[in-house]
Amino acid sequence: MTLTDSRIADASAKAATLIEALPWLNRFHGQTVVIKYGGHAMADEALRLAFAQDLVFLRYAGLRPVVVHGGGPQINTMLARLGVESSFTAGLRVTTPEAMEVVRMVLSGTVNKDIVGLINRHGPFAVGMSGEDAGTLTAVRKIAVVDGEPADIGLVGEIVATDPGAIEALLADGRIPVVSSVAAGRDGEIYNVNADTAAAALAVALDAAKLVMLTDVAGLYRDWPSSAEVISELTAAELTGLLPGLAAGMIPKMEACLTAVQGGVPQAHVLDGRLSHAVLLEIFTDSGIGTMVLPGESQ
Repeated sequence: MTLTDSRIADASAKAATLIEALPWLNRFHGQTVVIKYGGHAMADEALRLAFAQDLVFLRYAGLRPVVVHGGGPQINTMLARLGVESSFTAGLRVTTPEAMEVVRMVLSGTVNKDIVGLINRHGPFAVGMSGEDAGTLTAVRKIAVVDGEPADIGLVGEIVATDPGAIEALLADGRIPVVSSVAAGRDGEIYNVNADTAAAALAVALDAAKLVMLTDVAGLYRDWPSSAEVISELTAAELTGLLPGLAAGMIPKMEACLTAVQGGVPQAHVLDGRLSHAVLLEIFTDSGIGTMVLPGESQ
């Protein structure tokens, strides 16, 4: 193959990719997509840069992306650096007032501004905010259950109300809202809330076309760990039946998908955030990746 032939082949492949994206560009133009960002995609530098590029591509393609993030590893690092003790009960961080100060500082400060900065390398699009801003997320104290008994886990919140007005105003102005998973309480307290749950609640409130959850696995596995087969698509009813048998780490993510589709979001996806440009591969290719949850009864 000559150099000219090679260039033509490369150009043709790029054209084919763009043509494949065309129906999806048409379908999702002007639609809101809520993306929960976390895990390895947040820690690896190359993946962080690719994620920022994905968001800006969505913005230029006419979609309205909203990012919701946590930051567990970053919180752990800062707590250790400051000598603040931290423990977990029923899979949730016991959040003392002292620990909550660190959580709030890390999520709404360091992590949030870092994501905003990455996106804004490509233009003045991203605006950072927390769930407590403008009453976006309202929470009450969550009580964990251990061996059938209630357990106090401190300032961990359960979302009871959402007000998407501030996010909608940013979207109308062409911005990319980046929201940290911190919520205000009606009692004046500030709560640490699960980012998966926060993303689902906002997807419902914003009438999003999609909820996308970036994880550290390829999707929801069928019969894990005996099988490595990823379930490409399932209904809300089918997921409800599978939930009790899922691994602990997957339960909050799949519960978030279930909450979203039961609340009116047409599609919820669990994607492998370790794959570069995972968001674009899901939204703009015919095959898609990961696991998609749809509303409805099992077939």
